[in-house]
Amino acid sequence: MKRRAGEREKELKTWKESCFAFRMFITLIVIHSVSDVNAAGLQCFGKVISKWKTKYSKLIFRKSETVPEELHEMVQKSFLTLREHDCFFQDLVRIKGKDFLTPVSRILIGNPGCTYKYLNTRLFTVPWPTEGYDIKYCSPQIHDACKALIRLNDYLHIEAVKTLQGQNLCETKEVKDTTVIDREQSFATSLTEQGSVSKDQSGVCVPGDDSMSLKNRTSYNLTLLNYMDPQQMLYLKQEPYFGMGNMAVSWHHDENLVERSTVAVYSYSCEDSAVGESNEQELKGRDPAVWHVGLKVAWDIETPGLAIPLHQGDFYLMLDIKMRYPCHSCPELVARFSNLSLDDLNMTHQHCVLAGLSPRFSSTHRVADCSRGTLEYIFGQCELALQNLQTDSDSMALSLKSLEAAVVKQVEEIHNEVEFEWLRQFWFQGKRYLKCTDWWLKPMAKLEEFWRKMEIMVDSC
Repeated sequence: MKRRAGEREKELKTWKESCFAFRMFITLIVIHSVSDVNAAGLQCFGKVISKWKTKYSKLIFRKSETVPEELHEMVQKSFLTLREHDCFFQDLVRIKGKDFLTPVSRILIGNPGCTYKYLNTRLFTVPWPTEGYDIKYCSPQIHDACKALIRLNDYLHIEAVKTLQGQNLCETKEVKDTTVIDREQSFATSLTEQGSVSKDQSGVCVPGDDSMSLKNRTSYNLTLLNYMDPQQMLYLKQEPYFGMGNMAVSWHHDENLVERSTVAVYSYSCEDSAVGESNEQELKGRDPAVWHVGLKVAWDIETPGLAIPLHQGDFYLMLDIKMRYPCHSCPELVARFSNLSLDDLNMTHQHCVLAGLSPRFSSTHRVADCSRGTLEYIFGQCELALQNLQTDSDSMALSLKSLEAAVVKQVEEIHNEVEFEWLRQFWFQGKRYLKCTDWWLKPMAKLEEFWRKMEIMVDSC
């Protein structure tokens, strides 16, 4: 009976996904006639271009001309330096119970002692130059590369703060204007709509949001660098819903981020005379020679997808996105969205990276949730567990202070966390970090020492 129920549930899920994909395909029939929507070259894959303002207003795009030339040169040189030193690696990730190597090669650079976990894989930062830390790099060139990236990080932080301040001012003005119009129509209606507008804007217009809150939402503590040369790839997955072409990174939500934080992405494609834009006179959809970022509203069959071309030095910001419930005939999906809390705002939209023809680097700056992902945290956990360990003054033998179930269980959980979330995660990735610095070797040796003591504690139970 249980097996049959499981099979029926699986069949229902497959049927829903098939219906969703089919209805997305129906939209695709219309979308190919849509051309650029504005001077920036934004391409809206769908039939309702006006939805850009309501569905994608939290995507902020900046052309390379807005970035200081000196910063361009430093950052792009750092990309090439890291590639020359073989510092980019494919990650082994787990998706739906299966292990895959990512088509994109990556390296994580950021605050010393920070980690970032995605798809069950924990990455450890190559620390950028930080006051108070003794960081020895393998070469002066890698030091300069990390220094350039923290310069870019500071620049994007300032730009994100300015953008959020501007967004809040604009949206506050829109709310006030809407309220005035409503009052002219009806005093009673204005009271109702004013309340609903305030509620609707709670995720994007933050009247009580001071400068400290803005700083916290944009204080990027690490950047995940990506590199891929499409010409070296034997196969790239096709975008399944809008016919956008080859995908370097499939549709996804960003993981492990601080609530309501922004993401900033700097793009650098190695464009040259050999690989340029397509010369087709009537190009349907996006130019396959140019890299794009694709966006769509998750589980929304009404809103068109979006593809934005990315050139050398362009960058974009993904701000916290206000929840907008999709129009679904499926009660289960409506209930799923209706129950989302503030923690799920990042789950309302998905994005992908659409491959061009030339090699491309990107630097994706994030406010990673490090509540359980720093050396300070895991060392604190170890010290907590070892409080239950005592040493005999005469024999120097180790024993447990307490055999209470709750205490023993806590020690076992911390012991497992150190082993499976830190030691195994670090060492199964090999010696990749030694190509940049040996900074992580000492703290990992200290963690191993803690783990051995906790191994004795667990065996004593």
